[in-house]
Amino acid sequence: MTKNLSPSRRSFIAGGMATALLAGCSNAVGENAAARLDARVNATRDHLLQAYPATAPMIQNARGVLYMPLMTEAGIGFGGAYGQGALRINDATVDYYSATQASVGFQIGAQQYAHVLIFQTPESLSNFRNNPGWVAEAGAYYALPAGGQAMGADTISVQQPVVAMIFGQSGLMAGATIAGTKYTRIIPSTF
Repeated sequence: MTKNLSPSRRSFIAGGMATALLAGCSNAVGENAAARLDARVNATRDHLLQAYPATAPMIQNARGVLYMPLMTEAGIGFGGAYGQGALRINDATVDYYSATQASVGFQIGAQQYAHVLIFQTPESLSNFRNNPGWVAEAGAYYALPAGGQAMGADTISVQQPVVAMIFGQSGLMAGATIAGTKYTRIIPSTF
């Protein structure tokens, strides 16, 4: 005998499964995880600078840059996103971070994307590093590539303490945002 589940119950179960799968995802696990994650961060940085050369001055003048090479997001009603990355100061890794995001609402699909947070003031970098579980605000300034146009250090983004750039998006889910994403420092031996 088959049991008929209501649409809301099916959505809840499917969303829960998607979130559980995301929680199990990791950008780098096992032996040499930190080295593999650093290699992915290098590739992300190189891609960003090659695809959007106007970002170079902003990256060079930043107090710190958090590179998240691969965020994986999925949802059916309920959803989530997960990724790991590295905070670099003067292009040297100083800490590793995980990023998690949960969402509820009309959504279906999956996508992957990279993003960076560029900390342009000492205060914004200090606030990020000294607050465990720092959460990206909905009002974050987004510098998004549109139709292949250059993105970079314009007069608006230069005035922002933290600039978020989302790029390399692929998948079947509309839009990518970091609003509500929680960043947590991780120790290399734990991932």
